[in-house]
Amino acid sequence: MTKRKITIAAVGITLVVLTAIVALLWTQCGTRGHDKREKQGNYWVIDHPTPNITPGRNRVQGVVLHHTATFRIQDALGGLCSPKRQVSCHALIDRDGTRYILASPDKITHHAGNSMLDGKAWCNKFTIGIEFQGNTCNRPLTEAQINSAIDYLLPIIRKYGIPINKIVTHQQVRDNWLAAHPDRKDVPAKVDITPAEHQRFIQALKARLQADK
Repeated sequence: MTKRKITIAAVGITLVVLTAIVALLWTQCGTRGHDKREKQGNYWVIDHPTPNITPGRNRVQGVVLHHTATFRIQDALGGLCSPKRQVSCHALIDRDGTRYILASPDKITHHAGNSMLDGKAWCNKFTIGIEFQGNTCNRPLTEAQINSAIDYLLPIIRKYGIPINKIVTHQQVRDNWLAAHPDRKDVPAKVDITPAEHQRFIQALKARLQADK
């Protein structure tokens, strides 16, 4: 092998190694290396602020659960933090239980859109939005996702006195809104998360609440 070929090969190997290091850092830090990252209990918690916030204060009275329906966590984070898309939530839970905190509970995020809970429209103004990475129509939530989300929710439930029946899915609040606006054919119904996974989450939450008494 000539000296030139050896040099080209060395450069190629170096690029492969650097690419692997960058990919690892990307995965560990969400999508931004400056995100604050710490272990809380069994799971990593990463601050990953979203710019998609509505001015005002969230009157926290309920929780709306969603799934991202994306294949990769980076795609979900990119969408939830894109000023162009203008969608967001308070917390995103990866399949290994890692929690990405996009906004504090008192902030109004853009997670529910056309929605209604207890006869009150625009749930963004009075609910917490939690996104689970993945699509529950295809794969159930992991135990790590459920437990991490409960770790996140328990202090919020206690602080704001949120009852269990106010922890609902995006499908439920969207269906409520559609029932009140039957003329709006341009707003489709959606499954987000599935009823079975919602009930599974609620049962796990009830068990934790009972165990903590």
